[in-house]
Amino acid sequence: MKKLPLGIQTFTKLIKDNCLYVDKTRHIAELIQAGDYLFLSRPRRFGKSLLVSTLFEIFSGNKALFQGLSIYDQIEWQSYPVIVIDFNAISSGDEEIFKTSLLSFLDDIAAEYDLKLSKLFVKDKFAELIKKIHDKTGQKVVILVDEYDKPIVNSIEDIDRATKNREILRDFFVVLKSSDAFLRFVFLTGVSKFARVSIFSDLNNLRDITLSPQFATLLGYTQNELESDFAQHIQSLCFKLGIKKAPLLAQIKTWYDGYSWDAKNQVYNPFSILNLFTEQQFDNYWFVSGTPTFLMQLIKKTTYDATVLENKKVSKIVFDSYNLENLNIFALLFQTGYLTLTHIDKTGRTPQYILNYPNLEVKEAFITYLFASFTQNGLEAIQPAAEDLRTYLQTDNLEGFMNLIRALLAKIPYLLHIEQEAYYHSLFYMISVLMGVEIDLEVLTDKGRIDGVLALEDKIYLIEFKYGKAGTKMETLTKQAIKQIQDKNYGERFLNESRPRLLLGIGFVNKKIGYKLITAQ
Repeated sequence: MKKLPLGIQTFTKLIKDNCLYVDKTRHIAELIQAGDYLFLSRPRRFGKSLLVSTLFEIFSGNKALFQGLSIYDQIEWQSYPVIVIDFNAISSGDEEIFKTSLLSFLDDIAAEYDLKLSKLFVKDKFAELIKKIHDKTGQKVVILVDEYDKPIVNSIEDIDRATKNREILRDFFVVLKSSDAFLRFVFLTGVSKFARVSIFSDLNNLRDITLSPQFATLLGYTQNELESDFAQHIQSLCFKLGIKKAPLLAQIKTWYDGYSWDAKNQVYNPFSILNLFTEQQFDNYWFVSGTPTFLMQLIKKTTYDATVLENKKVSKIVFDSYNLENLNIFALLFQTGYLTLTHIDKTGRTPQYILNYPNLEVKEAFITYLFASFTQNGLEAIQPAAEDLRTYLQTDNLEGFMNLIRALLAKIPYLLHIEQEAYYHSLFYMISVLMGVEIDLEVLTDKGRIDGVLALEDKIYLIEFKYGKAGTKMETLTKQAIKQIQDKNYGERFLNESRPRLLLGIGFVNKKIGYKLITAQ
């Protein structure tokens, strides 16, 4: 088996070390023909840096590296001077540090061409660098920008600093338009489209290919690529785990597939797949590589109902509404990879985009962090508690189930506690996800909406939540919940189910929880 390129982001090293490379060069050849100024947004750990490195070798004319790959005889090979701007390597702690680091970076690039720059300001020096390289080489210059938004993302919790960095970037990138006569190709990539309009407002010839169907599988592994390029690794994992190929592939798909930028083509996260075959066990790899503390804080400020993050319908304008002063949580979750496109509804006057979690890895990990953030329970205790809850349900121990939920909710600090029914819906939803059981909230019937349908292998719970203010009797709430399920005949849609239906009324009063359970007739 070829060596897995885990952690390798340099195309030359990957090829020379004889690592496994999923050939994306057919798409890259199309990318080069798609325009002279391109922008692509993808989540972290999705191969953006490797793509930039590959483009560097192509425009440097290193044809020999691509022998056996699709692009080898697809393009006319020519060598250009290439400037790679990796904002991972540029300090951006504050305004002055950022400017100084950029100036130093530009001087270093100039030194590689035996040039000296005389301009004092970042914008002027960048323009001077491009022109002097063009004049010295007699060739148009290629600009490749990796993680363009890093100076903003790293400062996102300090809006003042992030705004100042944004202004520096705007001055920096505006040079690309005035230098058009000296440029052959410009490609920018990053995690998000933070303030894309303001940063690139003057660069009106920049084409955004983030949602372009043509490049939906440019990064990430398709199902065919997984099964063909990783065939030996799949066989090895089958042997290691003692299962056959078909169920293993189904499990891999559930865990790591599902990312889409056109709602048709789905891809696997490369980082997770490479870790899966390296470690030879299923685990959460992508999510834990970067804890989204800021995201959790923003969600808590935006909504206390985690159920709204699933199957969310938005308009296309959301994908371009990246304003530092008023961040849109759904736009942010989509661009950072926690939500993905699952469907585009074109029946109305304007298309509507459906967002959902891409896979089990992201959903379970995200909900775990969110539950910890909402309730102040320790991360280390949440998953074991979820397993215990599942066991209680499977063994019909409702009292044990409710007692453990009471214990989890008891850790919610007073200031975080919200006396609203939707808040409790959200907490119960998160608990159900963590248990790994099927729960559909707000299931529509012809008589109304069921608060929750929780399906186990051998039984179905029809759940109604009732919230009461301080002083409300718990028994009254739970009886009302059961009566509503019966009166509206919520169990009718499950009449053909062989599994028994249990009616579960749950009451919430001032952080206290009560329940009433009966079997459907």
